[in-house]
Amino acid sequence: MSTAAPAGAMPAAPPAAAFLERLRAQPKLPLIVGAAALVAAAAAFMLWSRQPDYKVLYTNVSDRDGGAIIASLTQMNVPYRFAEGGSAILIAGDKVPEVRLKLAAQGLPKGGGVGFELMDNQKFGTSQFAEQVNYQRGLEGELARSIESIGTVESARVHLALPKPSLFVREQKKPSASVVLSLHRGRSIDEGQVSAIVHMISSSVPELDPKSVTVVDQRGNLLSAANAGARGLDVSQLKYAQEIEQGYIRRIEAILQPILGASNVRAQVAADIDFSVVERTEEKFAPNQDPRNAAVRSVQSSESNQLGATPPGGVPGALSNQPPMNPSAPITAPRPPANGPANGATPPGANTTTTATTSTAPAGPSSSRKDSTTNYELDRSIRHVQQGAGAVKRLSVAVVVNNLGSADGKARALTPAELDQIRNLVKEAMGYSQERGDSLNVLNSAFARDGQDDPQAEVPVWKDRDNIELAKSIGQYLLIGVLALFAWFAVLRPLLRKHLAPPRAAAPEADPPAAAADSDDEASAAQLSALQREAERRQADLDYVQQTAEQDPRLVATLIKHWMNP
Repeated sequence: MSTAAPAGAMPAAPPAAAFLERLRAQPKLPLIVGAAALVAAAAAFMLWSRQPDYKVLYTNVSDRDGGAIIASLTQMNVPYRFAEGGSAILIAGDKVPEVRLKLAAQGLPKGGGVGFELMDNQKFGTSQFAEQVNYQRGLEGELARSIESIGTVESARVHLALPKPSLFVREQKKPSASVVLSLHRGRSIDEGQVSAIVHMISSSVPELDPKSVTVVDQRGNLLSAANAGARGLDVSQLKYAQEIEQGYIRRIEAILQPILGASNVRAQVAADIDFSVVERTEEKFAPNQDPRNAAVRSVQSSESNQLGATPPGGVPGALSNQPPMNPSAPITAPRPPANGPANGATPPGANTTTTATTSTAPAGPSSSRKDSTTNYELDRSIRHVQQGAGAVKRLSVAVVVNNLGSADGKARALTPAELDQIRNLVKEAMGYSQERGDSLNVLNSAFARDGQDDPQAEVPVWKDRDNIELAKSIGQYLLIGVLALFAWFAVLRPLLRKHLAPPRAAAPEADPPAAAADSDDEASAAQLSALQREAERRQADLDYVQQTAEQDPRLVATLIKHWMNP
């Protein structure tokens, strides 16, 4: 009686297959693992919910202030955290107001500089020099804080050079200032902001000229234009001139494009702008032309009369006490002049004085005097004219017109009459003034047609940039898809079938006599059953691999990466 040969030793199963077999053998094990994971998640959630809600205590603090704040928090047993790369300090949200008050009592944060709080705690007996130094430090700190409020500036330092006052005007010196800016990483500051900083500092310091303010960044670049005063133009003036020129260009092209087409007109304007401020005061005096309409300013008159003998006079003594002589009557009285002014009239426009003296013989000695002075107003005209900056002194305009298309499809040049019409339209659009010295030049010429620059030129499909980029994107996705299919059918699928195949059932041991007797009859049946089991195993492997790929695609991706990078 023959005995059956013992089956060969089975190879050791891989760890993944062993784990899957263990799960199949013990159905309760997945439930236990899931329950444990659920309990762990609940515990983690409870611990996370008990943590305090951290809020920002201070942000954008310097290293020195940050170290002092951390030391104070450690002494107060307040837990803290860092955020935003260490530039922000976080503590529990319910302790933020209390901690801020305690730190403020300690003078934290100090902030990179000090301001006018230096003047709050002045000691008795401080010298004038110390007060001046503290005032300068406080002014520098306040200016630095104002500059740091700009979004692009991280920190700033201001240095002021304030000369001592002098009693002599010739020896007085003007103050100056220097500013060092530290900008945020990846940000820049424009010329307008630099000009604003310069004007702010010059307005905060008495008698400080904006030209004496220097602004430098952290890389040592000079931001304030030192030659702006010599050039006489700043950024706002240049921008204004460009806006004036662009406005004239738009007006010219807007009136010609409906006639000639949008792509058939090109215009350029050069404007000479007068940025000088003129202030003029005139005072003129004119004589009175019409005496009847003359305005009287003032009239002064005086009159004196004297009748009888002449009162005694002379030096007292014997000669003065002599009796008067016998009076004698004149034979003829003096006649008044024939060409004298009538009724005391005076011409207008001048100061006049009139004196009249009369005497009569029969009445005895008598005299009469009359003075009259009249002042007239003179015409006066005061004119105050102030001309603002930004007036256009002169315009230079150049217009190029393309040849027009004709009925037969060929371009033709413009006739002189058409050019005159275009020239007149441009003059009206620009406000042409011959007195101002404006110049205008209109040229008719065929525009150059370049295939690369002409937007209407047809580009082949294979040379279009958009189509080329689209083809590259599609090719990348197709290549990735082909590689994925190759990895699935050539590598992943066979390996999954090999490692995830279910173990074969052990055949029951037959009695040696019965096995020897039926060996010939069962040979064909065993072969058929083996083929059938092989087909079922392959189908089971395929179903399992498909189910695994749908449920856990990460496992498949990790396995492919492991194969591609041994």
